[in-house]
Amino acid sequence: MNMKKFIPLVVLVTISFQGALTYAQADVIDQVKETIKAGSAKELSKYLNQTVDVTLDGNAPQSYSKAQAEFVFRDFFRQHPPSEFTIIHQGSSKGGQPFAIGQFKSAGQTFRVFMKIKTVNNQQLIHEI
Repeated sequence: MNMKKFIPLVVLVTISFQGALTYAQADVIDQVKETIKAGSAKELSKYLNQTVDVTLDGNAPQSYSKAQAEFVFRDFFRQHPPSEFTIIHQGSSKGGQPFAIGQFKSAGQTFRVFMKIKTVNNQQLIHEI
């Protein structure tokens, strides 16, 4: 293949891949947003990595299995039923790791939610929340 034709092809493929990755990141964040809005720990667990670091109410982060984290979130949603959840910022770290910052409201209380997303087996999953 002629180099003049090869370089634009590589650039086009790279741009297409980056666009698809950005779409996948936004898509998983949108899906997580809807599950948190609904207060569904079961649905949220579908987007959790096999091990996830969870920080609640300013306590030190705890590592939980996906199943344990589902119980933690179920208890949290029972104590704090969601009235509103919005994503206020999302992006990627310098290393390319996607993240999102949200605001969770429940009965006059407001919680800041920070999520780090990792790609595991071509699937975007929450690694830290």
